[in-house]
Amino acid sequence: MKRILVTGGAGFVGSSIALSLKDRYENLDVVVLDNLWRRGSERNLPRLAAKGITFQCGDVRQKSDLEAVGKFDFLFECSAEPSVLAGADGNPDYVIQTNLQGAINCAEVCRQNNAGMSFLSTSRVYSIKTLAGAAIDEKDSRYEFSLGQKSAGISSLGVSEECSTTGFKSFYGASKYAAENILEEYRELFDWPIIINRCGLLSGPGQFGKADQGIIPFWIKSHIEQKSLKYIGFNGSGKQLRDVLHINDLIDLLFLQMENPEKFNNGVYNVGGGYNNSFSLCELTKICQDVTGKTLAVKEQKEQRYADIPVYLTNNAKIEQRSGWKVKINVEEIVLDVYNWLQHFKKG
Repeated sequence: MKRILVTGGAGFVGSSIALSLKDRYENLDVVVLDNLWRRGSERNLPRLAAKGITFQCGDVRQKSDLEAVGKFDFLFECSAEPSVLAGADGNPDYVIQTNLQGAINCAEVCRQNNAGMSFLSTSRVYSIKTLAGAAIDEKDSRYEFSLGQKSAGISSLGVSEECSTTGFKSFYGASKYAAENILEEYRELFDWPIIINRCGLLSGPGQFGKADQGIIPFWIKSHIEQKSLKYIGFNGSGKQLRDVLHINDLIDLLFLQMENPEKFNNGVYNVGGGYNNSFSLCELTKICQDVTGKTLAVKEQKEQRYADIPVYLTNNAKIEQRSGWKVKINVEEIVLDVYNWLQHFKKG
């Protein structure tokens, strides 16, 4: 491969992939395309330029913007409106056009270039009612999936690809799931690979601590700046549970897939931190206190937010068996990595 395009390349995930491509593959031409819609994404442009990465301002909603990039060999589709709350105000146009039409436009230019494609989907494609109705156990500092589950695809180890995708998901989840279905058609009809990964919570250096960019950097930054926090929903317990994957662990998998795309050109793959990389909000508070040396009182808000669920854990069994890939970086290391990044960025 000589030239790779990263859409959404000024965002956290896209810029991390682009920078790693330049670090790992000598003489590779990397182009990022981004509309800079999300505030703060422009901060990554100097980092990209310093590595010799070409930035092109453009929008995946406009196929002509993608075609203007010229010929390329592989595309990482990282552009998205990733907020679960997007469209909940009654105007879902941007989230649908970006996540669905944008993915279709990316597939079209890949077809025109006979180029491979890696599509970053989301764990939010799974049914909220199914996940919210799962049997859970309440522990001292967290909720967990119970051993006995009635719904397929849910176990004490997490959510597998067999979990229901039927019903309410949020506009974010629904638009990503619709894109997956269209990409399946492209994959069946045309002779080039499309890899689909359903990613859970991602974190690592490169996140600036905005609330909609991920809970870990937001929680750390709030501790650093002594800003108030809330445990929202679930009786204000802070016991809601998530897993997290370090961006470098994700990139290891993405590059492994890129180097052998035909092996992953079927089905979908859950990709996340898994049970061993899980944390509740109150556990995250303790980790942030240890890392920053600062204590912060957290308020309780008992009312739940739209589309929230008590537990989500990724079951990585399918991708691990297919690839041999394993999660390497644990929660504490992730928090420390993000903390050091925020401190460095602040000084810079």
